[in-house]
Amino acid sequence: MRICGIKLTHDGAISLVEDGRLIFCIEQEKRGNNKRYKDISDLDAIVSALVEQGVDPQSVDQFVIDGWIGDVESQFDVLSGGIPITLKGASYLERHAEGLLSRREGAELMLDGTTYSYASYPHVASHVASSYCTSPFAEAGQPALCMVWDGSTFPRLYYVGHEGTRFLECLFPVTGHAYASAGHHFGPYKRADRTKWDLGIAGKLMAYIALGSVEEDIVAMFQEGYADWFVADTERANLYKAAAGRGTLQDHLNLRAIVHDFFDIMALRLSAKEPEDVLASFHCFLERLLVDEMANIMQRYSDLVGARNLCIGGGCGLNIKWNSALRATDLFDAVWVPPFPNDSGSAIGAACCAMAERNAFRALEWSVYSGPALRLGEISPDWQRVPCSTGELAMILARQKPVVFLSGRAELGPRALGGRSIIAAATSPSMKDHLNDIKLRERFRPVAPICLEDRATEIFCPGTPDAYMLFDHQTRTEWRDRIPAVLHLDGSARLQTISRSSQHPIAELLIQYERLTGIPVLCNTSANHHGRGFFPDVAAACQWGRVENVWCDGQLWTKKSESRR
Repeated sequence: MRICGIKLTHDGAISLVEDGRLIFCIEQEKRGNNKRYKDISDLDAIVSALVEQGVDPQSVDQFVIDGWIGDVESQFDVLSGGIPITLKGASYLERHAEGLLSRREGAELMLDGTTYSYASYPHVASHVASSYCTSPFAEAGQPALCMVWDGSTFPRLYYVGHEGTRFLECLFPVTGHAYASAGHHFGPYKRADRTKWDLGIAGKLMAYIALGSVEEDIVAMFQEGYADWFVADTERANLYKAAAGRGTLQDHLNLRAIVHDFFDIMALRLSAKEPEDVLASFHCFLERLLVDEMANIMQRYSDLVGARNLCIGGGCGLNIKWNSALRATDLFDAVWVPPFPNDSGSAIGAACCAMAERNAFRALEWSVYSGPALRLGEISPDWQRVPCSTGELAMILARQKPVVFLSGRAELGPRALGGRSIIAAATSPSMKDHLNDIKLRERFRPVAPICLEDRATEIFCPGTPDAYMLFDHQTRTEWRDRIPAVLHLDGSARLQTISRSSQHPIAELLIQYERLTGIPVLCNTSANHHGRGFFPDVAAACQWGRVENVWCDGQLWTKKSESRR
Protein backbone atom coordinates (compact mmCIF):
# COMPACT_ATOMS: atom_id res chain seq x y z
CA MET A 1 0.00 0.00 0.00
CA ARG A 2 1.55 3.26 -1.18
CA ILE A 3 0.35 6.40 0.60
CA CYS A 4 1.48 9.88 -0.41
CA GLY A 5 1.07 12.52 2.31
CA ILE A 6 0.97 16.16 1.21
CA LYS A 7 1.37 19.40 3.20
CA LEU A 8 0.38 22.33 0.96
CA THR A 9 0.77 25.36 3.25
CA HIS A 10 3.95 26.63 4.96
CA ASP A 11 6.59 23.92 5.45
CA GLY A 12 5.19 22.25 2.34
CA ALA A 13 6.28 18.64 1.88
CA ILE A 14 5.56 15.37 0.08
CA SER A 15 6.01 12.06 1.86
CA LEU A 16 5.70 8.48 0.63
CA VAL A 17 4.87 5.62 2.99
CA GLU A 18 4.82 2.09 1.62
CA ASP A 19 3.52 -0.83 3.70
CA GLY A 20 4.22 0.99 6.95
CA ARG A 21 7.70 2.22 5.99
CA LEU A 22 8.67 5.81 5.25
CA ILE A 23 10.38 5.84 1.86
CA PHE A 24 11.08 9.58 1.77
CA CYS A 25 9.78 12.99 2.74
CA ILE A 26 10.71 15.93 0.52
CA GLU A 27 10.33 19.31 2.19
CA GLN A 28 10.04 22.10 -0.35
CA GLU A 29 12.59 24.30 1.41
CA LYS A 30 15.20 21.59 0.82
CA ARG A 31 14.76 21.57 -2.96
CA GLY A 32 16.85 23.95 -5.05
CA ASN A 33 17.83 26.39 -2.30
CA ASN A 34 14.18 27.33 -1.74
CA LYS A 35 13.25 29.78 1.01
CA ARG A 36 12.62 28.47 4.50
CA TYR A 37 9.05 27.30 5.14
CA LYS A 38 8.28 27.16 1.39
CA ASP A 39 4.71 26.11 0.62
CA ILE A 40 3.31 24.14 -2.32
CA SER A 41 1.25 26.54 -4.40
CA ASP A 42 1.77 24.61 -7.63
CA LEU A 43 0.90 20.90 -7.74
CA ASP A 44 3.55 20.39 -10.43
CA ALA A 45 6.02 20.46 -7.51
CA ILE A 46 4.42 17.24 -6.22
CA VAL A 47 4.83 15.56 -9.59
CA SER A 48 8.47 16.60 -9.93
CA ALA A 49 9.28 15.52 -6.36
CA LEU A 50 7.75 12.07 -6.95
CA VAL A 51 9.43 11.66 -10.33
CA GLU A 52 12.81 12.68 -8.87
CA GLN A 53 12.39 9.80 -6.42
CA GLY A 54 11.47 7.38 -9.20
CA VAL A 55 7.76 7.30 -8.35
CA ASP A 56 5.00 7.53 -10.94
CA PRO A 57 1.98 9.30 -9.40
CA GLN A 58 -0.23 6.61 -10.91
CA SER A 59 1.52 4.00 -8.74
CA VAL A 60 0.29 5.72 -5.55
CA ASP A 61 -2.67 3.95 -3.94
CA GLN A 62 -3.85 6.88 -1.82
CA PHE A 63 -3.13 10.59 -1.64
CA VAL A 64 -3.70 12.42 1.66
CA ILE A 65 -3.77 16.21 2.09
CA ASP A 66 -3.16 17.69 5.52
CA GLY A 67 -6.05 19.80 6.79
CA TRP A 68 -5.75 23.51 7.44
CA ILE A 69 -7.56 26.64 8.58
CA GLY A 70 -11.31 26.27 8.47
CA ASP A 71 -14.22 25.46 10.76
CA VAL A 72 -15.78 22.62 8.75
CA GLU A 73 -13.32 22.42 5.85
CA SER A 74 -10.24 24.14 4.47
CA GLN A 75 -9.64 25.46 0.98
CA PHE A 76 -6.45 25.53 -1.09
CA ASP A 77 -6.20 27.65 -4.24
CA VAL A 78 -3.32 26.19 -6.23
CA LEU A 79 -2.06 25.71 -9.77
CA SER A 80 -1.75 22.48 -11.73
CA GLY A 81 -0.16 22.62 -15.17
CA GLY A 82 -0.66 26.37 -15.06
CA ILE A 83 -4.41 25.99 -14.44
CA PRO A 84 -5.91 27.42 -11.22
CA ILE A 85 -7.83 24.81 -9.23
CA THR A 86 -9.37 24.66 -5.77
CA LEU A 87 -8.96 21.76 -3.38
CA LYS A 88 -11.04 21.20 -0.27
CA GLY A 89 -9.48 19.70 2.84
CA ALA A 90 -10.28 18.86 6.42
CA SER A 91 -10.38 21.51 9.12
CA TYR A 92 -7.62 22.58 11.51
CA LEU A 93 -9.14 20.89 14.58
CA GLU A 94 -11.21 17.77 15.10
CA ARG A 95 -14.91 18.51 15.54
CA HIS A 96 -15.51 16.23 18.53
CA ALA A 97 -13.36 14.43 21.10
CA GLU A 98 -13.13 11.13 19.19
CA GLY A 99 -13.14 12.65 15.71
CA LEU A 100 -9.42 13.04 15.17
CA LEU A 101 -9.50 10.71 12.15
CA SER A 102 -12.70 12.10 10.65
CA ARG A 103 -11.84 12.33 6.99
CA ARG A 104 -12.94 14.61 4.22
CA GLU A 105 -12.79 13.17 0.72
CA GLY A 106 -12.06 15.00 -2.52
CA ALA A 107 -11.58 14.12 -6.16
CA GLU A 108 -9.96 17.23 -7.62
CA LEU A 109 -6.24 16.51 -7.12
CA MET A 110 -4.83 17.07 -10.61
CA LEU A 111 -1.27 15.84 -11.15
CA ASP A 112 0.31 15.97 -14.59
CA GLY A 113 -3.09 16.14 -16.26
CA THR A 114 -4.60 13.21 -14.34
CA THR A 115 -7.19 13.71 -11.61
CA TYR A 116 -6.90 11.68 -8.40
CA SER A 117 -9.13 11.24 -5.40
CA TYR A 118 -7.70 12.03 -1.98
CA ALA A 119 -8.49 12.01 1.72
CA SER A 120 -7.87 14.78 4.23
CA TYR A 121 -7.67 14.71 8.02
CA PRO A 122 -7.59 17.57 10.55
CA HIS A 123 -4.28 19.38 10.82
CA VAL A 124 -3.81 18.51 14.49
CA ALA A 125 -4.25 14.83 13.55
CA SER A 126 -1.04 14.96 11.52
CA HIS A 127 0.83 16.22 14.60
CA VAL A 128 -0.57 13.45 16.77
CA ALA A 129 0.19 10.83 14.13
CA SER A 130 3.72 11.99 13.28
CA SER A 131 4.73 12.24 16.94
CA TYR A 132 3.17 8.98 18.14
CA CYS A 133 3.85 6.73 15.12
CA THR A 134 7.59 7.58 15.18
CA SER A 135 7.86 7.09 18.94
CA PRO A 136 9.41 4.25 20.92
CA PHE A 137 5.99 3.81 22.55
CA ALA A 138 4.40 2.89 19.21
CA GLU A 139 7.30 0.56 18.46
CA ALA A 140 6.68 -1.20 21.79
CA GLY A 141 2.91 -1.27 21.24
CA GLN A 142 2.27 1.00 24.24
CA PRO A 143 -0.40 3.71 24.56
CA ALA A 144 0.74 7.27 25.23
CA LEU A 145 -0.38 10.81 25.85
CA CYS A 146 0.33 13.32 23.10
CA MET A 147 0.53 17.07 23.64
CA VAL A 148 0.06 19.17 20.50
CA TRP A 149 0.91 22.87 20.81
CA ASP A 150 1.32 24.82 17.62
CA GLY A 151 0.97 28.45 16.62
CA SER A 152 -2.80 28.78 16.51
CA THR A 153 -3.85 26.34 19.22
CA PHE A 154 -3.74 26.08 22.96
CA PRO A 155 -1.67 23.09 24.17
CA ARG A 156 -4.02 20.15 23.51
CA LEU A 157 -3.70 16.77 25.20
CA TYR A 158 -4.68 13.57 23.39
CA TYR A 159 -4.70 9.93 24.40
CA VAL A 160 -3.55 7.34 21.88
CA GLY A 161 -4.71 3.94 23.15
CA HIS A 162 -5.41 0.46 21.86
CA GLU A 163 -9.13 1.25 21.48
CA GLY A 164 -8.62 4.52 19.64
CA THR A 165 -7.56 8.13 20.02
CA ARG A 166 -9.41 10.90 21.76
CA PHE A 167 -8.95 14.51 22.76
CA LEU A 168 -8.77 14.97 26.52
CA GLU A 169 -8.57 18.73 27.13
CA CYS A 170 -6.53 21.89 26.65
CA LEU A 171 -3.90 22.62 29.28
CA PHE A 172 -4.35 26.41 29.33
CA PRO A 173 -5.49 29.23 27.02
CA VAL A 174 -2.27 30.44 25.40
CA THR A 175 -1.57 29.87 21.70
CA GLY A 176 1.89 28.91 20.56
CA HIS A 177 2.16 32.15 18.60
CA ALA A 178 2.22 34.06 21.89
CA TYR A 179 5.90 33.26 22.34
CA ALA A 180 6.87 34.73 18.96
CA SER A 181 4.40 37.60 19.48
CA ALA A 182 6.43 38.64 22.51
CA GLY A 183 9.40 39.02 20.18
CA HIS A 184 7.39 41.45 18.05
CA HIS A 185 7.02 43.73 21.07
CA PHE A 186 10.36 43.40 22.90
CA GLY A 187 13.99 42.97 21.88
CA PRO A 188 15.87 42.92 18.56
CA TYR A 189 12.92 41.57 16.53
CA LYS A 190 10.47 44.24 17.63
CA ARG A 191 8.39 45.47 14.71
CA ALA A 192 5.52 47.84 14.08
CA ASP A 193 3.99 45.77 11.26
CA ARG A 194 2.23 42.80 12.84
CA THR A 195 0.38 41.61 9.75
CA LYS A 196 3.34 39.53 8.58
CA TRP A 197 4.51 36.51 10.51
CA ASP A 198 8.12 35.35 10.87
CA LEU A 199 8.14 31.63 11.62
CA GLY A 200 11.79 31.83 12.66
CA ILE A 201 11.44 34.31 15.52
CA ALA A 202 10.61 31.76 18.22
CA GLY A 203 13.88 29.88 17.72
CA LYS A 204 15.88 33.09 17.80
CA LEU A 205 14.19 34.17 21.03
CA MET A 206 15.28 30.93 22.70
CA ALA A 207 18.84 32.08 22.08
CA TYR A 208 18.29 35.73 22.91
CA ILE A 209 16.80 35.15 26.38
CA ALA A 210 20.19 33.90 27.58
CA LEU A 211 21.25 37.57 27.54
CA GLY A 212 18.63 38.35 30.17
CA SER A 213 17.67 37.33 33.66
CA VAL A 214 14.40 36.09 35.09
CA GLU A 215 12.92 38.78 37.34
CA GLU A 216 10.17 37.55 39.62
CA ASP A 217 8.28 40.85 39.57
CA ILE A 218 8.05 40.61 35.76
CA VAL A 219 6.90 36.98 36.01
CA ALA A 220 4.23 38.11 38.48
CA MET A 221 3.06 40.81 36.07
CA PHE A 222 2.70 38.28 33.27
CA GLN A 223 0.80 35.98 35.62
CA GLU A 224 -1.58 38.77 36.55
CA GLY A 225 -2.01 39.86 32.93
CA TYR A 226 -2.60 36.29 31.78
CA ALA A 227 -5.32 35.74 34.40
CA ASP A 228 -7.07 38.97 33.48
CA TRP A 229 -6.63 38.82 29.70
CA PHE A 230 -7.10 35.13 28.86
CA VAL A 231 -8.63 33.28 31.83
CA ALA A 232 -11.20 35.61 33.40
CA ASP A 233 -14.87 35.40 32.48
CA THR A 234 -14.83 38.48 30.26
CA GLU A 235 -16.08 39.12 26.73
CA ARG A 236 -12.51 39.40 25.44
CA ALA A 237 -11.29 36.19 27.10
CA ASN A 238 -14.38 34.28 25.98
CA LEU A 239 -13.92 35.50 22.39
CA TYR A 240 -10.30 34.38 22.54
CA LYS A 241 -11.14 30.91 23.84
CA ALA A 242 -13.99 30.46 21.38
CA ALA A 243 -11.76 31.45 18.45
CA ALA A 244 -9.13 28.88 19.46
CA GLY A 245 -11.81 26.19 19.50
CA ARG A 246 -13.07 26.83 15.96
CA GLY A 247 -10.08 27.45 13.71
CA THR A 248 -11.49 29.61 10.89
CA LEU A 249 -9.31 32.20 9.17
CA GLN A 250 -11.08 35.01 11.03
CA ASP A 251 -10.57 33.12 14.29
CA HIS A 252 -6.84 32.92 13.62
CA LEU A 253 -6.71 36.65 12.91
CA ASN A 254 -8.67 37.37 16.08
CA LEU A 255 -6.30 35.23 18.13
CA ARG A 256 -3.28 37.12 16.88
CA ALA A 257 -4.91 40.50 17.38
CA ILE A 258 -5.88 39.74 20.99
CA VAL A 259 -2.37 38.48 21.79
CA HIS A 260 -0.79 41.58 20.23
CA ASP A 261 -3.15 43.81 22.22
CA PHE A 262 -2.06 41.99 25.37
CA PHE A 263 1.60 42.68 24.66
CA ASP A 264 0.87 46.32 23.83
CA ILE A 265 -0.49 46.68 27.37
CA MET A 266 2.42 44.73 28.87
CA ALA A 267 4.94 46.86 26.97
CA LEU A 268 3.55 49.97 28.65
CA ARG A 269 3.70 48.35 32.09
CA LEU A 270 7.23 47.06 31.51
CA SER A 271 8.70 50.08 29.73
CA ALA A 272 11.37 50.52 32.42
CA LYS A 273 12.60 46.94 32.09
CA GLU A 274 15.31 45.64 29.77
CA PRO A 275 13.81 43.68 26.84
CA GLU A 276 16.04 40.66 27.37
CA ASP A 277 14.86 40.43 30.99
CA VAL A 278 11.22 40.77 29.89
CA LEU A 279 11.56 37.97 27.34
CA ALA A 280 13.50 35.70 29.72
CA SER A 281 10.80 36.24 32.34
CA PHE A 282 7.98 35.58 29.87
CA HIS A 283 9.67 32.36 28.81
CA CYS A 284 9.93 31.37 32.47
CA PHE A 285 6.27 32.23 33.07
CA LEU A 286 5.14 29.97 30.20
CA GLU A 287 7.45 27.16 31.28
CA ARG A 288 6.10 27.20 34.83
CA LEU A 289 2.53 27.40 33.54
CA LEU A 290 3.14 24.41 31.26
CA VAL A 291 4.63 22.25 34.02
CA ASP A 292 2.05 23.26 36.63
CA GLU A 293 -0.96 22.68 34.38
CA MET A 294 0.42 19.39 33.11
CA ALA A 295 0.80 18.26 36.73
CA ASN A 296 -2.81 19.24 37.45
CA ILE A 297 -4.14 17.41 34.42
CA MET A 298 -2.13 14.29 35.18
CA GLN A 299 -3.99 13.94 38.45
CA ARG A 300 -7.14 13.39 36.39
CA TYR A 301 -5.68 10.97 33.86
CA SER A 302 -3.02 9.06 35.79
CA ASP A 303 -5.15 5.90 35.67
CA LEU A 304 -4.95 5.69 31.86
CA VAL A 305 -2.71 2.90 30.60
CA GLY A 306 0.37 4.55 29.10
CA ALA A 307 -0.23 7.92 30.79
CA ARG A 308 3.43 8.07 31.83
CA ASN A 309 4.46 8.08 28.16
CA LEU A 310 4.40 11.55 26.59
CA CYS A 311 4.78 12.53 22.93
CA ILE A 312 5.11 16.19 21.96
CA GLY A 313 3.99 17.60 18.60
CA GLY A 314 3.42 21.04 17.10
CA GLY A 315 5.87 23.88 16.59
CA CYS A 316 6.32 24.44 20.34
CA GLY A 317 7.97 21.01 20.42
CA LEU A 318 11.08 22.76 19.07
CA ASN A 319 11.45 24.64 22.37
CA ILE A 320 14.19 22.56 23.99
CA LYS A 321 13.84 24.24 27.38
CA TRP A 322 10.14 23.42 27.69
CA ASN A 323 10.78 19.85 26.53
CA SER A 324 13.47 19.50 29.16
CA ALA A 325 11.28 21.01 31.87
CA LEU A 326 8.60 18.38 31.20
CA ARG A 327 11.18 15.61 31.10
CA ALA A 328 12.66 16.79 34.42
CA THR A 329 9.36 16.33 36.25
CA ASP A 330 8.40 13.00 37.77
CA LEU A 331 5.19 12.99 35.74
CA PHE A 332 6.51 10.81 32.91
CA ASP A 333 8.77 7.81 32.50
CA ALA A 334 9.77 8.98 29.03
CA VAL A 335 9.21 12.02 26.80
CA TRP A 336 9.43 11.69 23.01
CA VAL A 337 9.78 14.55 20.53
CA PRO A 338 10.26 13.64 16.85
CA PRO A 339 12.86 15.57 14.81
CA PHE A 340 9.97 17.23 12.95
CA PRO A 341 7.42 18.29 15.61
CA ASN A 342 6.51 21.40 13.62
CA ASP A 343 4.71 21.37 10.26
CA SER A 344 7.76 19.92 8.49
CA GLY A 345 6.41 16.57 9.75
CA SER A 346 2.80 17.14 8.67
CA ALA A 347 3.11 15.30 5.35
CA ILE A 348 4.42 12.26 7.24
CA GLY A 349 1.63 12.63 9.78
CA ALA A 350 -1.02 12.88 7.03
CA ALA A 351 0.14 9.55 5.58
CA CYS A 352 0.15 8.00 9.06
CA CYS A 353 -3.46 9.15 9.54
CA ALA A 354 -4.49 7.09 6.51
CA MET A 355 -2.64 4.10 7.97
CA ALA A 356 -4.28 4.64 11.36
CA GLU A 357 -7.79 4.81 9.94
CA ARG A 358 -7.31 1.29 8.63
CA ASN A 359 -5.31 -0.30 11.42
CA ALA A 360 -5.29 2.15 14.35
CA PHE A 361 -2.13 4.04 15.25
CA ARG A 362 0.88 1.81 14.73
CA ALA A 363 4.64 2.28 14.58
CA LEU A 364 6.09 3.71 11.39
CA GLU A 365 9.40 2.30 10.17
CA TRP A 366 11.49 5.38 9.49
CA SER A 367 14.89 7.07 9.45
CA VAL A 368 15.66 10.72 10.10
CA TYR A 369 17.86 10.64 6.97
CA SER A 370 14.92 10.29 4.55
CA GLY A 371 14.99 13.72 2.94
CA PRO A 372 16.13 14.60 -0.60
CA ALA A 373 19.17 12.80 -1.95
CA LEU A 374 22.15 14.88 -3.03
CA ARG A 375 21.80 16.15 -6.57
CA LEU A 376 24.44 16.28 -9.25
CA GLY A 377 25.47 19.80 -10.11
CA GLU A 378 28.09 21.59 -12.14
CA ILE A 379 30.89 22.76 -9.87
CA SER A 380 32.91 25.86 -10.68
CA PRO A 381 36.49 25.26 -11.93
CA ASP A 382 37.58 27.58 -9.11
CA TRP A 383 37.33 24.53 -6.84
CA GLN A 384 39.66 21.55 -6.87
CA ARG A 385 38.67 18.03 -5.79
CA VAL A 386 40.81 15.42 -4.05
CA PRO A 387 39.99 12.16 -2.24
CA CYS A 388 39.71 12.71 1.51
CA SER A 389 39.10 10.15 4.24
CA THR A 390 37.38 11.03 7.50
CA GLY A 391 40.78 10.72 9.21
CA GLU A 392 42.24 13.33 6.87
CA LEU A 393 39.19 15.50 7.35
CA ALA A 394 39.64 15.32 11.12
CA MET A 395 43.12 16.80 10.71
CA ILE A 396 41.70 19.72 8.71
CA LEU A 397 39.15 20.36 11.47
CA ALA A 398 41.87 20.22 14.12
CA ARG A 399 43.57 23.10 12.29
CA GLN A 400 40.46 25.23 13.06
CA LYS A 401 39.08 25.12 9.52
CA PRO A 402 35.31 24.67 9.18
CA VAL A 403 34.02 22.21 6.59
CA VAL A 404 30.70 21.89 4.81
CA PHE A 405 29.80 18.22 5.39
CA LEU A 406 27.32 16.65 2.96
CA SER A 407 26.35 13.00 2.95
CA GLY A 408 23.53 10.82 1.67
CA ARG A 409 19.94 11.87 2.12
CA ALA A 410 19.08 15.09 3.96
CA GLU A 411 17.71 15.10 7.47
CA LEU A 412 13.99 15.44 8.12
CA GLY A 413 12.89 18.51 10.04
CA PRO A 414 14.67 21.81 10.70
CA ARG A 415 17.83 20.55 12.46
CA ALA A 416 21.02 19.69 10.56
CA LEU A 417 22.17 16.35 11.97
CA GLY A 418 25.30 15.61 9.96
CA GLY A 419 23.79 15.18 6.51
CA ARG A 420 23.76 18.87 5.55
CA SER A 421 26.01 20.44 8.17
CA ILE A 422 28.87 22.84 8.67
CA ILE A 423 31.28 21.05 11.01
CA ALA A 424 34.08 22.73 12.96
CA ALA A 425 36.35 22.22 15.96
CA ALA A 426 34.79 23.40 19.23
CA THR A 427 38.10 24.16 20.97
CA SER A 428 38.53 27.81 19.99
CA PRO A 429 36.52 30.54 21.78
CA SER A 430 36.33 32.49 18.50
CA MET A 431 34.82 29.67 16.44
CA LYS A 432 31.22 30.39 17.47
CA ASP A 433 31.48 34.01 16.34
CA HIS A 434 33.25 32.90 13.16
CA LEU A 435 30.45 30.46 12.27
CA ASN A 436 27.75 33.02 13.07
CA ASP A 437 29.54 35.58 10.88
CA ILE A 438 29.77 33.03 8.04
CA LYS A 439 26.05 32.41 8.31
CA LEU A 440 25.12 36.10 8.74
CA ARG A 441 23.58 35.40 12.14
CA GLU A 442 23.53 37.41 15.34
CA ARG A 443 26.50 36.66 17.58
CA PHE A 444 24.33 35.69 20.55
CA ARG A 445 23.05 32.68 18.60
CA PRO A 446 24.50 29.37 19.86
CA VAL A 447 26.23 26.68 17.84
CA ALA A 448 25.20 23.12 18.64
CA PRO A 449 27.58 20.34 19.68
CA ILE A 450 27.53 16.88 18.14
CA CYS A 451 29.03 14.29 20.48
CA LEU A 452 29.70 10.57 20.60
CA GLU A 453 26.86 9.14 22.66
CA ASP A 454 28.95 7.03 25.04
CA ARG A 455 30.91 10.08 26.24
CA ALA A 456 28.08 12.60 26.39
CA THR A 457 27.38 12.18 30.14
CA GLU A 458 31.05 12.92 30.83
CA ILE A 459 30.77 16.31 29.11
CA PHE A 460 27.12 17.38 29.44
CA CYS A 461 24.41 17.21 32.08
CA PRO A 462 22.30 15.17 31.81
CA GLY A 463 24.01 14.11 28.57
CA THR A 464 21.39 11.44 27.93
CA PRO A 465 21.00 10.22 24.33
CA ASP A 466 19.50 13.01 22.24
CA ALA A 467 19.78 12.21 18.55
CA TYR A 468 17.75 15.16 17.27
CA MET A 469 18.79 18.26 19.29
CA LEU A 470 15.47 18.57 21.09
CA PHE A 471 16.44 18.87 24.76
CA ASP A 472 18.51 21.25 26.84
CA HIS A 473 21.82 20.14 28.36
CA GLN A 474 24.32 21.97 30.54
CA THR A 475 28.03 21.77 29.74
CA ARG A 476 29.92 20.42 32.72
CA THR A 477 32.27 22.92 34.37
CA GLU A 478 35.45 20.96 33.68
CA TRP A 479 34.70 20.92 29.93
CA ARG A 480 33.69 24.54 29.42
CA ASP A 481 37.21 25.73 28.64
CA ARG A 482 37.85 22.75 26.37
CA ILE A 483 34.85 23.24 24.04
CA PRO A 484 33.96 26.95 24.37
CA ALA A 485 32.54 27.23 20.84
CA VAL A 486 29.45 25.15 21.74
CA LEU A 487 28.89 26.85 25.09
CA HIS A 488 25.83 29.12 25.08
CA LEU A 489 25.72 32.28 27.20
CA ASP A 490 23.85 30.44 29.97
CA GLY A 491 26.14 27.39 29.86
CA SER A 492 23.59 25.30 27.98
CA ALA A 493 23.96 23.30 24.79
CA ARG A 494 21.49 21.97 22.22
CA LEU A 495 23.20 18.61 22.12
CA GLN A 496 23.08 16.00 19.38
CA THR A 497 24.43 12.57 20.29
CA ILE A 498 25.34 9.83 17.85
CA SER A 499 26.32 6.23 18.51
CA ARG A 500 29.79 4.92 17.66
CA SER A 501 28.09 2.06 15.85
CA SER A 502 26.14 4.38 13.54
CA GLN A 503 26.82 3.81 9.86
CA HIS A 504 26.50 7.52 9.11
CA PRO A 505 29.83 9.12 8.07
CA ILE A 506 29.48 11.83 10.72
CA ALA A 507 29.96 9.15 13.40
CA GLU A 508 33.19 7.95 11.79
CA LEU A 509 34.41 11.56 11.58
CA LEU A 510 33.80 12.04 15.31
CA ILE A 511 35.68 8.83 16.08
CA GLN A 512 38.64 9.94 13.98
CA TYR A 513 38.61 13.41 15.55
CA GLU A 514 38.51 11.86 19.03
CA ARG A 515 41.53 9.68 18.21
CA LEU A 516 43.43 12.74 17.03
CA THR A 517 42.50 15.19 19.81
CA GLY A 518 40.91 13.21 22.64
CA ILE A 519 37.75 15.32 22.24
CA PRO A 520 34.57 13.56 21.01
CA VAL A 521 32.73 16.84 20.26
CA LEU A 522 32.47 19.04 17.17
CA CYS A 523 30.45 22.13 16.26
CA ASN A 524 27.45 21.34 14.08
CA THR A 525 25.32 23.97 12.34
CA SER A 526 23.18 23.83 9.22
CA ALA A 527 24.69 24.22 5.76
CA ASN A 528 22.48 26.63 3.86
CA HIS A 529 22.09 30.08 2.38
CA HIS A 530 20.80 32.61 4.87
CA GLY A 531 17.02 32.21 5.09
CA ARG A 532 16.91 29.14 2.86
CA GLY A 533 16.83 25.37 3.19
CA PHE A 534 19.80 23.01 3.24
CA PHE A 535 22.19 22.92 0.29
CA PRO A 536 20.85 20.41 -2.26
CA ASP A 537 24.29 19.56 -3.66
CA VAL A 538 28.03 20.26 -3.58
CA ALA A 539 27.67 22.83 -6.37
CA ALA A 540 25.39 24.99 -4.21
CA ALA A 541 27.83 24.90 -1.29
CA CYS A 542 30.72 25.85 -3.57
CA GLN A 543 28.75 28.63 -5.23
CA TRP A 544 27.91 30.00 -1.77
CA GLY A 545 31.64 29.88 -1.03
CA ARG A 546 31.66 31.19 2.54
CA VAL A 547 33.41 28.01 3.76
CA GLU A 548 36.54 27.05 1.84
CA ASN A 549 36.28 23.28 2.28
CA VAL A 550 33.34 21.13 1.15
CA TRP A 551 33.39 17.38 1.91
CA CYS A 552 31.00 14.90 0.35
CA ASP A 553 31.20 11.11 0.54
CA GLY A 554 34.98 10.76 0.52
CA GLN A 555 35.79 13.75 -1.70
CA LEU A 556 37.02 17.18 -0.62
CA TRP A 557 36.46 20.31 -2.69
CA THR A 558 38.75 23.23 -1.80
CA LYS A 559 38.67 26.73 -3.17
CA LYS A 560 41.80 27.32 -5.21
CA SER A 561 44.21 29.85 -3.76
CA GLU A 562 43.90 32.29 -6.66
CA SER A 563 40.12 32.20 -6.36
CA ARG A 564 40.38 32.74 -2.63
CA ARG A 565 42.43 35.87 -3.25
